[in-house]
Amino acid sequence: MERVTAPDGAKIVLHSTGTGPGVVVVHGGGITIEPYRRLANALADRFTVHMYNRRGRADAPARREPYTIEDEIADLAAVLAHTGARAVVGHSSGGLIALRAALTLPIARLVLYDAAISVDGARWYDVVTPARAALRAGHTARALAIVGAALNPQLPTSRLPLVVQTAICRLFLRTPIGREMGDLLDITLDETAQVIAHHGPPEQYAGVTADVLFAYGQAGPPYYPTIAAALAPAVPRMRVLPVPRCGHDGINRAPAQLVGPVADFLAPAP
Repeated sequence: MERVTAPDGAKIVLHSTGTGPGVVVVHGGGITIEPYRRLANALADRFTVHMYNRRGRADAPARREPYTIEDEIADLAAVLAHTGARAVVGHSSGGLIALRAALTLPIARLVLYDAAISVDGARWYDVVTPARAALRAGHTARALAIVGAALNPQLPTSRLPLVVQTAICRLFLRTPIGREMGDLLDITLDETAQVIAHHGPPEQYAGVTADVLFAYGQAGPPYYPTIAAALAPAVPRMRVLPVPRCGHDGINRAPAQLVGPVADFLAPAP
């Protein structure tokens, strides 16, 4: 594994697989790169896929405080410079980082999947305050329930009483992925606060010159199509890809109906 030196001197561990043009994956909040290995392997016959754990997770360096999207962009810039990659895939809050990075970094192709972007017409509502209060009171399951209900309104469980959702989350916290999400919840809330802080008109992204593919899972949260529809007229070279039978974790499952179009889009022009 290679190590990339970030602007502050910290070492970012690079996990790379495959052969061909470079693609950098910016993962979502609440998890590490591990759920993205299926995607990396699915693309590895055509691309060299570079992944790195964002700060505060696994083998990543500690986060700088206070947390900012600008620090995330600086780390991504270091990875792009080290690898020479000009293609980026961003998921969820990683999608916000990637899109804002595309305003200043030499990104030629950008794939966004369920990108957590708050713009006029698709506002990201504040779940940070109540969830943070629950977390600071030691009620991690309740905090997860608050976040889960707000971010996944399409799920039947989101309509259950909060006490029932909390009980479900308490059981979820006993699973490996649940423990990880619980451990990273404070980081996730910081990232959600940044999504809210960067709310504004879609035209703030009119300076993106990359070719952009905004994909969303048709079985996922209903606000991602709204975000895509708000951004599409403002981002000059953006197209939208609805992905059938996929939820928010569709990019981690890497089904053919997503991987095929993404690989074709990322391929350099002949």
